[in-house]
Amino acid sequence: MKKEIIEMGKISSRGQIAIPSDIRNVLDLNEGTKVIFTIEDDTLLMRKVTSKTFAGITQPLKEAAKKASMKESEVPDIIHRFRTRSHK
Repeated sequence: MKKEIIEMGKISSRGQIAIPSDIRNVLDLNEGTKVIFTIEDDTLLMRKVTSKTFAGITQPLKEAAKKASMKESEVPDIIHRFRTRSHK
């Protein structure tokens, strides 16, 4: 049985949100724990990054890079160009 916790947060002037302690405890989120954010329509989803979730997230990217004959060393430049273009 999954435990359901509903908590409300508030965004600070610096864009930061404190994760409520009940949620941090249930998910074992500690200082330095990595999380990933995704957006679907008007929903923001935050997931704890583990080796299993990271492998699942990166697998489709690795397959697409292989099909495009892209080298890992090219990725930072591509990301930078995309971010620059999307902020205009």
